[in-house]
Amino acid sequence: MNAKPRIIAVFTGNRAEYGLQYPILEQIAAHPDLDYRLIVSGAHLDANFGRTLSEIRDDGFDIHAEVKIDMAADDLAATANAIGSGVIGVAEALRELAPDMLLVYADRFEGFAALIAGTQSGIPTGHIEGGDLTEGGALDDSVRHAMTKLAHLHFTTNQQASNRILGMGEETWRVHTVGFPMIDLLNANDFTPANEVLERYGLSLDKPIVVFTQHSVTTFVDAALEQLGPSLEAIRRVATQGAQVVVTYPNNDAGGRAIYGELEKFIETVSDNVQLHQSLGRRDFHGLLALAVNPTHRVICAGNSSSGIKETPAFGCPTVNIGTRQKGRLRAENVIDADYDADAIETAMLK
Repeated sequence: MNAKPRIIAVFTGNRAEYGLQYPILEQIAAHPDLDYRLIVSGAHLDANFGRTLSEIRDDGFDIHAEVKIDMAADDLAATANAIGSGVIGVAEALRELAPDMLLVYADRFEGFAALIAGTQSGIPTGHIEGGDLTEGGALDDSVRHAMTKLAHLHFTTNQQASNRILGMGEETWRVHTVGFPMIDLLNANDFTPANEVLERYGLSLDKPIVVFTQHSVTTFVDAALEQLGPSLEAIRRVATQGAQVVVTYPNNDAGGRAIYGELEKFIETVSDNVQLHQSLGRRDFHGLLALAVNPTHRVICAGNSSSGIKETPAFGCPTVNIGTRQKGRLRAENVIDADYDADAIETAMLK
């Protein structure tokens, strides 16, 4: 008689992290000795940030638990409260699902809550993408390293990250350098084809294309709009010169609501060359970046999202990284850094 499949609970709290987990979920679902239980939370359930639950269902994955995490305000106190409510909600979901293991990705506050719930419930917990370094004023480093010390198994994207985890005293057998899972999807061309993504967003390859996302820097929440202003001015300028700009909402971090409110006002004042979306979805986002595989297509990524650092090199897509949020992160030669200065951002985009 065959043994029952081992049950792996997988937590996802926002669009970016879900896109990176997709190939992992796919492999778990396909493995005869494994089965998954998907716990969905955070911005996936928030209409203000695109309610991306539908994207998960469209991908064919079952959702086994929905954990509402309320961000009642747009400040750091609300984030602390959200972590608390997340721990309670995820712990209850894990009690119901009774998995053999829990997988949590990266460094966001929702994942932090899930990892606390898992480890304190006595569930072996794996952490993906630990050991990375960002010095840019976000809370990512402290949260990510705290998650590392709580987790039982570590799956890193690069050897530098593995070395940092080993330097924290983790046993060697717990640390596995597995690379960046999302590259599996790129190798399989698992993203929206060029003709479809161009038609869907009304874009032409005869003109430059900018894909833009800017998040708040969580230790400087009060400066979120001040930091956004130069970026919007640079977008206005390049759009006037003919560039087509696809802007997306930020994450639901503290300061995120202020940013998307400003974006909604901005979109009313600029040319038709600029469009705003709550979320593109993984396939369309990667489909836009993939246009850059052909260097004659003038396609760039801009903003301060980690996707501009981590995902663009595989497409050969140039990135303008704005401000301090990704300072210190391992990066490739496709990245140009620009300060919060409209002239500097415009110059980098044009280059």
